[in-house]
Amino acid sequence: MTTPDELLAIALEIAREAGSLAARRRAEGVEVAASKSSAVDIVTFADREVEALVRKRLAERRPGDGFFGEESDATTSETGLTWIVDPIDGTVNFLYGIPMYAVSIAVVEGGPDPLTWKALAACVVNPASGEEFTAVRGGGAHLGTATLRVSAPASLSQSLLATGFSYDPSRRREQGESVARLLGVVRDIRRAGAASLDLCYVAAGRLDAYVERGLSPWDHAAGVLIAEEAGAVVLTPSGAPASRELTFVAAPAIADDLGKALAEAGF
Repeated sequence: MTTPDELLAIALEIAREAGSLAARRRAEGVEVAASKSSAVDIVTFADREVEALVRKRLAERRPGDGFFGEESDATTSETGLTWIVDPIDGTVNFLYGIPMYAVSIAVVEGGPDPLTWKALAACVVNPASGEEFTAVRGGGAHLGTATLRVSAPASLSQSLLATGFSYDPSRRREQGESVARLLGVVRDIRRAGAASLDLCYVAAGRLDAYVERGLSPWDHAAGVLIAEEAGAVVLTPSGAPASRELTFVAAPAIADDLGKALAEAGF
């Protein structure tokens, strides 16, 4: 049986190749291929090309495993393992040349439902910065060779929170109103535009918490495992795993207070 460490090695090797391809396409100039849920929810030709590369490499290395990516059809697992892939997380950043995008790959035990899967190994690679975040269940989280550990803020009022917004304009306005209410109870709020990296930043202590509604499985699969292995609280205030309903990742010191603040803000 392949171990989680071996699965991580496969994921990281493929993510590095995929990241190099994405960086080359960014340097050549990015072209929008289509819109998805709204006019501002875009996919580039590079997104599709990078996912095709990841899918091909995984099929070569792990035939029979399931695949669930953002830009192509899912395949059912014959082995009990499924790869959850975001080829370029932060596509709008990628389009604009903002160096906050990443290749995100996780392998989970089970199918593509985050409410039932068990993540085994994950990596998030930022081609622009060269940073590689990794984790294996039970083996900790790392940035390169350095072990990651979440922050220990003194209070919610001294905590840096990150979030993201829907592509739907009406939903985005509602989220903005909730975030405005949260601004009064935290140190400040960041919106970087790449959920996988935000989650890794919580793991690295660069952020104290990250919350967002509406994330797809490929947005959070890798980052949540990395944050969890770095010591973050990754269950929602109601005790649920990350899902479209809510992704909640926080330093333990503020998790309870943040949950109460979210409820009061109507988040």
